Parts: sequence; structure tokens; C-alpha cells
Amino acid sequence: MIGLCMGLAGAVWAQLPVPAFTLAWQHTIEKVRWEEDYRVTAEGLLLGEARVKGSGAGMEIPADAELREGSWHYQRRLAPLQPLRLGRTPEAGDYQLCFNQRCRALSDWAGPPQASQPALELWSCELSSPASADAGQDAG
Repeated sequence: MIGLCMGLAGAVWAQLPVPAFTLAWQHTIEKVRWEEDYRVTAEGLLLGEARVKGSGAGMEIPADAELREGSWHYQRRLAPLQPLRLGRTPEAGDYQLCFNQRCRALSDWAGPPQASQPALELWSCELSSPASADAGQDAG
């Protein structure tokens, strides 16, 4: 079964049996929420729709975005990401991983952001055992 792995440099810290997820974070300066939807495929993480409540320094809303229900919605056509590398620092706060209609901080699986380890990677992977399926049952 294909699922979501997280860790760094190929070392797996956690596995989640999810076919799709939303990655969410708050812009560090403007304090606006950004969200990106991904599908987990054998080729990698496939970015679908993204949403943002407003623009932020260094993160402009694309020209083709549509305003719906208070958020700008847009799509980017990218090759599957394998891995998706996330910068994490204590000053910036943490990302949220959302699935099964619930969101949890990445720190629930990977520990809090640390200056000594400013990155985390997400990638699609073959889940290693049935026990890994339990990891995502109460998550979301």
C-alpha cells in the first residue's frame, strides 16, 4: 500500500496510510493561512488545488487565481514531488497536516521545529507493515 512518509534524507520518522492530504501553514509576516492539497501517488506527491486568504511578502497570489468564499483558489501544474522538502524553524511556527477532516501539527509526528534541523521531507512510499496503518487512524 502506498502512503505518506515523513523524515529527512531518506530516514523514515513516520508513515501515514493516507491517499491525500492538505498541507497548511500561516505566513510568518502577514499571518494569512495557506493550504495546498496533495494526492499520494506511486510517482510522488501530486499538487492539486491551493488556497490562500491573502497575499504575503514573497508569496504573491497567482494571476489566474479565483476568489471564492473568502480565499484565492489556484492550481499549479507540477511534476509529482518526490520528496517535498519543507523548511521548519521555531520562529516560523509549524505546518499542519490535514486529512480525514482534521488537522494536526507536523510536530505530532516529527517533533517540534528546531533551528538545528530546519527541514523535513514528505514523500510517497510503500508502507512497511500493517502496524503503520494504525499510525493514521486517530490522526487527521
